[in-house]
Amino acid sequence: MSTDHLYRDLTLYIAARFALVAVIAAPLALANVPVLVALVVGIVAGLPLGILLLRPLNARVTAGLAKRNEKRAAERAKLRAQLRGES
Repeated sequence: MSTDHLYRDLTLYIAARFALVAVIAAPLALANVPVLVALVVGIVAGLPLGILLLRPLNARVTAGLAKRNEKRAAERAKLRAQLRGES
């Protein structure tokens, strides 16, 4: 998975989380529930629903972040070896 895929997947995941909150909060706001209360309910209800509904996308983001962190750790180890005078 390249960095481009990570950014794409992360953007999709964030957009999906916002959309989930909007889907929950919009009907409440249309039913004359105060907007702030509707947003809070949308966020609270969206947390567990997002975990269930967005699991595949979350797994892709997590895998991309893990791969990126492995690459950064290898680069850091290489730099430290160079600073110690090793090749």
